[in-house]
Amino acid sequence: CVVLVQHCNTLLSIQQTMKVFLHYIDNEDADLHKTLKITLPKSWKNGPTSKLLHQFVESYNASEKGSKSPLDVLDLHLATRRNENGSNEGNAADENSTFTPLASDAITIEVIDDREDVYICHGPSRSLEDIEQEQREERERKKAELANTVACVHFGCKNRFPRGGPYPPCIYHAAPPVFHETAKFWSCCPQKKAYDWEDFQNIKGCLTGRCTEVKDEEGPNGAKQKQFLGGCDLREAAGEAQKLKTIDDFNAAQASGSDAAPVLERLRSVFAEIGVENELFDQVVDGIKKKLGGDGDDEDDTKSEDILAATAEDLGNELKKAM
Repeated sequence: CVVLVQHCNTLLSIQQTMKVFLHYIDNEDADLHKTLKITLPKSWKNGPTSKLLHQFVESYNASEKGSKSPLDVLDLHLATRRNENGSNEGNAADENSTFTPLASDAITIEVIDDREDVYICHGPSRSLEDIEQEQREERERKKAELANTVACVHFGCKNRFPRGGPYPPCIYHAAPPVFHETAKFWSCCPQKKAYDWEDFQNIKGCLTGRCTEVKDEEGPNGAKQKQFLGGCDLREAAGEAQKLKTIDDFNAAQASGSDAAPVLERLRSVFAEIGVENELFDQVVDGIKKKLGGDGDDEDDTKSEDILAATAEDLGNELKKAM
């Protein structure tokens, strides 16, 4: 079904009128620049892109500009200019957009959008096979590089180098990154926050030195070094986190005669942090107190150590059963 829909869309596109804007700006002399708007014949839309190039060169060389500086079709190729997300919208004003060469035998309607800006650039055209061969060679080169080199283990360093050195200069961060909600930053540089991955990658390191392949396994206070931190680590560092006891610890504390009221208060706070409303917790505790002989609303019952201790123990048992 998907193939059939794509085929129908292609047929529909072929039947519709298609316009292309061809630009020649690859020359230091602005007087030699030229823009040509072409309405493509139906046969061209499903034909090779080389037809567009030949049409532009023929039109250019027939003009006054071409008489001064004629173009050679064998030394030119077509290219589109796309944003990082692959879109051609607003590409003329986007400094981050890049030129993508088009194969001379690529089907026009498959690589060029309607009313898209296409650029005539110096350098011979390449076929789909040529481009595929270049891509294979580049993949093999990267594969060989990965096999023969190692990555620097310093936080934020992107360098690779031969195993055993030589070790290049390194600009890195002193501590691991923090990913908390949508914010991204380095724990050693908390004042520099980013919300986009590329912006985060571009935050410059705060230390300089030499790259290394030996990972530091020990973090602050002798603990194992974490590779990244989250919200829990931030709260722990700020002293806000409290160690939660097991249900057995909870019941053992009651059996040892510890004060139950603070325990219930801490438990009430913990439950609130995980989404249990205080009103619901209070209703459950009051129900247990009534079951054990208290009236739940009486201030004297709240102060009764026996009732509170029994309530905490009963609540602990119920939680243990639920788990």
